This record gives sequence, C-alpha cells and structure tokens, in this order.
Amino acid sequence: MKRVLFLIAVAFFAIVFSQTGTEAVNQTFVERFAGGTAVGDSGIYNFDKAHSFIQFTVNHTGLTEVPGFFRDFTGSVNFDAQDITTSTVEFTAKSTSIDTGVAARDNHLRTAEFFEVEKYPEITFKSTKVEKKGKGWLMTGNFTMKGVTKSIAFPFQIVGWLPPNDRSGGKMGIAAETMINRRDYGVNWGGNLPGTSIPAVADMVKISLQIDAGKKKDAAAAPKTN
Repeated sequence: MKRVLFLIAVAFFAIVFSQTGTEAVNQTFVERFAGGTAVGDSGIYNFDKAHSFIQFTVNHTGLTEVPGFFRDFTGSVNFDAQDITTSTVEFTAKSTSIDTGVAARDNHLRTAEFFEVEKYPEITFKSTKVEKKGKGWLMTGNFTMKGVTKSIAFPFQIVGWLPPNDRSGGKMGIAAETMINRRDYGVNWGGNLPGTSIPAVADMVKISLQIDAGKKKDAAAAPKTN
C-alpha cells in the first residue's frame, strides 16, 4: 500500500512540474501574486509615507552602523512607461523630523554642529537624468542639504507593480541606495577617537530609500444629464 501511495505522489508531482516548467518556478513574487503588469501606467506616483522610508546609516567609532530616519517627507515619481529614461523623481525631507531612536542624539543632530534645522529645514533631491545601468537603473540629480547642492547618483530598482483598485490608480515599489560624504555638505562635527585614527563618526553616510508610491485613481466619469 505504501508503495502504491508513493508511486501516486511521484506521478502527481511529475504532472505538476511538466505543466508549470521552469518559467513558473522562476516567476517573481509580483508576477505570481500581485496580478500587476510588467510595467505600470504612465503618470504621477506620490510617495506613500506610511509604507516608505528615507534612511541613513553611518559608522560610529568603527564598531557599529547606526541607522536614522527622516520621518516627515514627501515625494513623487513622474513615470513614463514608454520611455523610463524620461521619468523624473523628487523628494523633500524635513530635517527636524530626524529620528535615530535616541532623543538626546536627535536633539544634537538638529543643532548647528550637524543639520542646523532652524536655518535649513529641508533636505531635497530632484533628478536630472535616468538611465539604464546593467539589470537596474541609475538616477542622477541635485541633492541639497544644509544649503549645499551637489549632483549625486542613486542606483535603483523598480521592485514591482500593483494594479489599480478601489483606492488607487496603481502602485509601484522602488528601492534605491547611495553614499555621500557628509563633510561635502558642511556636516563637520567630530574627529578621531583619542590616540587612534578611528573617527568617532564616519564621513561616508549611506542613504537608503524604500518607496511605495501610488497614482491617484482616475475620477469616475460624470453622470449624464438630460
């Protein structure tokens, strides 16, 4: 009896895999479960702050990577489905909304030794170019922090798409990451630990974005009147 059940099981899996093939096995999460299209529709996709984050990470005393976030931000993607290279991205983060999980440290970061939030309340980015880069994309743009504007590049991936529903005209996911030197923007606090060549706070800062952006649902056609 056990042998019969074993043979039935083998036959079942053989049928399943012969029908699905490697293409089905290798489908992405979005293709299998989201029901979205390979490329979304053109339009303006606004950042969903509740499901997105703008994070920075910096090494502290050569021992740990300390993360922080800007909790108050806005942003949008003007997406061109026909030619992604003509798409644009911009975002603004409120510098006073910095959050590293330690109140005393956050208050110090708001001072003139770091972000000087009263004088420079916003950190902004506006893309100037989008281009294909290997399997992903590269977004170049003007990044402004503490009154200094420099061109930086964000390698990014379009993670996936969700189709329109009752509340949204479609959604897209974007993951991007880059490095900047904080001293390029006048954030100069800190030197080496006494008697060492180890900086108390590293100069290089990693910026990471995980963005869920949604397009407004098209307004329903107005009812006809006689």
